[in-house]
Amino acid sequence: MKTIGLLGGMSWESTVGYYRMINEGVKKALGGLHSAKMVLYSVDFDPVEKLLNRGDWQGVAEDLSEAALKIQATGADFLLICTNTMHQVAPEIQDKMDIPLLHIADATAEALVRSGIKKTGLLGTAFTMEQDFYKGRLNRDHGLDVLVPEKDDRAFIHQTIFQELCLGIAKPGTRTEYLRIIGSLADQGAEAVILGCTEIGMLVDQRDTPVKLFDTTAIHAEKAVQYAVMP
Repeated sequence: MKTIGLLGGMSWESTVGYYRMINEGVKKALGGLHSAKMVLYSVDFDPVEKLLNRGDWQGVAEDLSEAALKIQATGADFLLICTNTMHQVAPEIQDKMDIPLLHIADATAEALVRSGIKKTGLLGTAFTMEQDFYKGRLNRDHGLDVLVPEKDDRAFIHQTIFQELCLGIAKPGTRTEYLRIIGSLADQGAEAVILGCTEIGMLVDQRDTPVKLFDTTAIHAEKAVQYAVMP
């Protein structure tokens, strides 16, 4: 079994989900008392978030690359960045490492394509919904047509991710608004909606809506299990 490297803590609330899902996946794949071989480096999210707010992506890249190299030094065979937004600097991190990085957008797109989805909605931070590093990758590399919410809804989602979900807070009123936004994307032709922030699955899941949801945390964790146990 390969050793999985997890770059987490952004936020730790969703990193807990990665740890649980990966171990559950390995147990299901291998049976018995098997659990995943993992190395977790959990960053302090507060200074990283401050760099984001200043638009200092170079600072983010430097900090996360340093953490990634520490993970590599422990003997990890590949790396997961346990957050969608920080994949903005995934190319810079990969350039500094000798081990592969499993990109969350690629894993998600592969799941969508396998399901026959061609047009998808995307929820996430403003960075994920508005910048090219994520939705552009879905379109260019995987041929997906990507819809994002209206401006006010994007602002609401971004605010609640940082002020509620990253703090482990799941408010019923916020869930209602997310479900309204998901329904609106479906009304515009989205065949599915990507939960493109690793915390959103803490708030809504497939039981809440008939619109097909793709939870990036679960998809990324499943991809890690497949990569770890394959010969």
